[in-house]
Amino acid sequence: MGYYDQDYQEPPRRQKGNRGGWFLAGITGAVLGGLLVLFGAPAVNDFVNGRFEPDTENGGAAEPAGPEKQVSVDVSSDITNIVSKVSSSVVGVINIQQSGFWEEDGGSGEAGTGSGVIYKKAGNSAFVVTNHHVIEGASQVEISLSDGTRVQAKILGSDRLTDLAVLEVSSENIKNVAPFGNSDKVKPGEPSIAIGNPLGLQFAGSVTQGIISGTERAIPIDENGDGQPDWNSEVLQTDAAINPGNSGGALINIDGKVIGINSMKIAESSVEGIGLAIPVNVAKPVIEDLEKYGEVRRPYLGLSMRSLDEVSSYHQQETLKLPKDITRGVVVFEAEPLSPAGKAGLKEMDVITKMDGQDIKDIIQLRKVLYELKPGDTVSITYYRSGEKKSVDVRLGESQSQGN
Repeated sequence: MGYYDQDYQEPPRRQKGNRGGWFLAGITGAVLGGLLVLFGAPAVNDFVNGRFEPDTENGGAAEPAGPEKQVSVDVSSDITNIVSKVSSSVVGVINIQQSGFWEEDGGSGEAGTGSGVIYKKAGNSAFVVTNHHVIEGASQVEISLSDGTRVQAKILGSDRLTDLAVLEVSSENIKNVAPFGNSDKVKPGEPSIAIGNPLGLQFAGSVTQGIISGTERAIPIDENGDGQPDWNSEVLQTDAAINPGNSGGALINIDGKVIGINSMKIAESSVEGIGLAIPVNVAKPVIEDLEKYGEVRRPYLGLSMRSLDEVSSYHQQETLKLPKDITRGVVVFEAEPLSPAGKAGLKEMDVITKMDGQDIKDIIQLRKVLYELKPGDTVSITYYRSGEKKSVDVRLGESQSQGN
């Protein structure tokens, strides 16, 4: 006895006397099918070709007839508006160098290109700020305007330490200048836009967007190549792409104002998204000096220093013998004997904590205070020597090369 499903039922057998009914039902179905094809084909064709309109009376949404739709999109934004206003103030800077006597052509050629920012227009002259390394070694400099026009430029002055230079050009073809903002108010996380000419003039006016990644970054600069930093350059850090050729271009904020002059990029294979720019508030006094004097007139102390936070807590207590509440300042590791600071009695291992009545937390802060003064001014300095608090007045000298 076999197993079977109790729910399964055998279908009833067909009765022999019902053949006429089956034939009649078949004829009727064929006729109805033909009528459906005849009247339904146009609707099916419309549906396939996108002309089907749902029943709007029953809540369906009507679609416009036709296979295509025209869509109007406004792509204007704060960023595009800013770029349209500022981009014509960012120019290409061409470094032209005279070939040597033994060179084949015996003429001059383009040694490189960078970027620059038109920041001022006065009478028949316009002024461009760029990087020192962009025009270094040039026998002639030209700028390339946004429309491709080339204009000969004159180098008014250049400063290696801050990597800044100022050019003068005819204002005849200059229409716009870029306004300076306030880099001291820049905060990490706010938008930033870099405009320049990465990789040369073929990519002139390139725009990249990012955020401010950090402020008051200190980059050591070894000017004389002795392996010791002669300068700590204060920079803004951004993740807006800055590539070779962007140097000297503008870093602008969401208000369309220049907050930095793009200067360099950390070019390591393992590092991405770190661009650096000179804060415009740091650049302004340098630009003014270069425009007026052709060089930077810096107050001069005659000290080589390190920030105190670079010294271990052990040496702060045991070597420098500082009070425990003194954790910020600048350590003197060399004082030139005939310098203003040396003549005033400052020595190696002294720790400066205050200058001109302002607290000094590191080298960057010291330079900010120092550069608010002028050569010949007398400044009061508070410092610690072997744990003892002292003060001295120093009459500042002048230097065109060293920052301290």
